[in-house]
Amino acid sequence: MELFTVLFRTLFFYFFVLFAYRLMGKREIGQLGVIDLIVSILIAELVAISIEETESPIYLTIIPIALLVFLEIGFAYVAIKSRKFRIIFDGKPSLIICNGKINYKEMVKQRYSLDDLLISLRQQGIKDLDIVEYAFLEPNGELSVFKYNIFKIKSSYPMPLILDGCIQNSSLKHIKKTEDWLNEELSSKNLSSKDIFYAFYKNKKIYIIKKTEVK
Repeated sequence: MELFTVLFRTLFFYFFVLFAYRLMGKREIGQLGVIDLIVSILIAELVAISIEETESPIYLTIIPIALLVFLEIGFAYVAIKSRKFRIIFDGKPSLIICNGKINYKEMVKQRYSLDDLLISLRQQGIKDLDIVEYAFLEPNGELSVFKYNIFKIKSSYPMPLILDGCIQNSSLKHIKKTEDWLNEELSSKNLSSKDIFYAFYKNKKIYIIKKTEVK
């Protein structure tokens, strides 16, 4: 009888957790942020305890898992609406390699060693640092790499200046500009940062997508 209960709970939670992850969205499967990872660990622990302790009612596991799923959906909704919330809980990308040069200060800040960098590059089939122009350490821990073109001519990476109305001071610092300079540029176009959905700087020009242009 106990064996039947274990088998039943295993099959039940397999489909229940599958449904829960489908409800939370494809992002949970493709990549895990901090919140996603915590939710995944808690769900796994709850299911394991329920399968082992066959005498405890199954609803004592279903209710906490359902609560975690709805919390995750709620957090995901707030994250879409608020960039500050996303940065607090998920973090933001870090520029590890810029114009072929390693940013050691940022690596130390992120506790990302040279070995970690080389491993990530090898996993992408890159054996020579000299062919990498830009590399970003993403919030989920993955390394996004941009190689030099075939002639190894330096290109300007489109630095995000404004994201959903929020000025990116780290990008301004990178291009050696100030917030006053950006506000003056926007004023000349009769715009403010709050009007802008996305603005980036490339080849000494600002490219703007206004919020009214986004449907």
